[in-house]
Amino acid sequence: MSYQLTAERVFDASAEAVFDAFTSTDAQREWMRDADDPDAVLETECDPRVGGRWVAAWGPSRDELYRETNVFEVVDRPHRLVMATTSSTPDGLTLDTRTEVTFEERDGATRMTVVQSGFPTAELRDYFQSTAWPGALEALHAYLTKEKAP
Repeated sequence: MSYQLTAERVFDASAEAVFDAFTSTDAQREWMRDADDPDAVLETECDPRVGGRWVAAWGPSRDELYRETNVFEVVDRPHRLVMATTSSTPDGLTLDTRTEVTFEERDGATRMTVVQSGFPTAELRDYFQSTAWPGALEALHAYLTKEKAP
């Protein structure tokens, strides 16, 4: 048995702006940064094309890095991404999931929906549902809000 999650956020920005902020290496280097720990390690490179990779590593030190590799299976800018995702923790846990992200624009705002499937336990799914994705979407929101400021 595997478990699936859905996370959503509405952004006051066009689908193009949200898609680009989510997939741009330069933008990721800002919105993925841990605001509470400016000395934390963050490395990210993103090549949003079919077969391309988004590789990120982050953590308090080089000895304690969380890693994630996404391989793009579908890239339909600015509407949809599908990725094979492999995540790993410093203690050796590895997790393979499938992540689909859609961007639906209406009246100048964009609903970003993440559906991630393949979690082996409800506890892991719940962590990503309650902590990981909400934190990432909040950071992306802060980045987009900052970008719109005069």
